[in-house]
Amino acid sequence: MTIISIIFPLLCMVLLGYWVTHFQFFSKSQIGGISKFAFNLCIPVFLFLNMYLAHLEKSFDINMLAAFYLPVLGIYLLGFLFNRYLMERGRGTGAGSSVFALGCSYSNTILIGLPVIIAALGEQMMGSVFAIITFHSAILFALTFLLAARHSIDGFSWRTFGRTLVINPVVLSITAGLVCNAIGVPVHRELIAALTLISEPALACALFVLGANLSFYRIGDNWLASMFASIFKLLLLPALVYLCGNYLLALNHQQVSLVVLMSASPLGVNAYLVATQLKSQQSTLASTVVLSTILSVFSFSFWLWVLL
Repeated sequence: MTIISIIFPLLCMVLLGYWVTHFQFFSKSQIGGISKFAFNLCIPVFLFLNMYLAHLEKSFDINMLAAFYLPVLGIYLLGFLFNRYLMERGRGTGAGSSVFALGCSYSNTILIGLPVIIAALGEQMMGSVFAIITFHSAILFALTFLLAARHSIDGFSWRTFGRTLVINPVVLSITAGLVCNAIGVPVHRELIAALTLISEPALACALFVLGANLSFYRIGDNWLASMFASIFKLLLLPALVYLCGNYLLALNHQQVSLVVLMSASPLGVNAYLVATQLKSQQSTLASTVVLSTILSVFSFSFWLWVLL
């Protein structure tokens, strides 16, 4: 019943977004407006506010960072080799294998992982979540482009990539909150109250938009590759994080639960955007976004059963 009470409200918001779009109560342009409101305003304010109010001395723990990123990089390497030598039998490109590896390791933490973590562990753990995801996109996206760099990437520029990453609303808001917290920038109580009001729809809007966007994506012909990527992402990666945090780095139970739930999040749509930019594995990653999001209902239930 505890697991149902955590998953059910979140699932309802996702399904609501899916059905209102599927039955055309909301058009694609209207969903785009809600998405812009959520991702350019509510979520950045939510991230800034919680990073600003977080206890930094408790948030940045090198063992927690290691427990999350060592398995992530290990799964990335495993996914790269799996695609290159088993799926493509050595005939593929570095770009294709690196994008597939990204699909095996990149987590949709903000949209799905964070609501589950808050419901299961409480808001006091959000500082640690933001401390971990600050480097998430930068490391995995840079590694993907680096491995693909020796092959022709039409129109790609490291300078443009770096600028896009720096001004990304998620990265920018977390960094701003971290800096303001670290140097002690005073924020008046009334302004905190106003920012809190703006941030309150963030998670509900994020889940609603996620469900709406699922109606625009489809599982393509290469569903087998998407299934393998989803297995890597939802089962193997969280299992390695659990073993690493529990036995190798001896984290406490709450810390282990946090990093496992973060790693158990499905593939984020930003990975598909990287695949589009590299012109490789677009169909596989679009299918993996849909498939892993659907399967995450069962994988989250499993990991919550293990952890709670």
